[in-house]
Amino acid sequence: MGSYRELRAWQASHELAVGVYRVTSRWPAGERFGLTAQVRRAAFSAPANIVEGSMRRGSREFRRFLDIAMGSLAEVEYAIEFADAVGVANPGDGEHLRPLVIGAGRLTYLLARGLDRSIRTSPANRSP
Repeated sequence: MGSYRELRAWQASHELAVGVYRVTSRWPAGERFGLTAQVRRAAFSAPANIVEGSMRRGSREFRRFLDIAMGSLAEVEYAIEFADAVGVANPGDGEHLRPLVIGAGRLTYLLARGLDRSIRTSPANRSP
């Protein structure tokens, strides 16, 4: 496999992480160690897990890291929803970030599905 930078799932997750960091920099200072820190960790975790998984030896290990990345993306999605509901987010934050979360999630899922097919058809997994 080439560099993780070539993976569309990483590109979308990276764009989301940068977007989350920028948006949350405008959230209330009182949330710096609460919701802001939590959503930033989750947003960073998604592309970081794609990077780490892409450097593992096999498709099964990479697939496991993609599952973690998808979980982190779901956490970001909920954190944005929660921030909107409790008034932490600024108007428009959710509308800006939700499409990025959905896009990153879709591409990560598609990459995972592709790996699943690769794992199923690998010579090591075929019956004699």
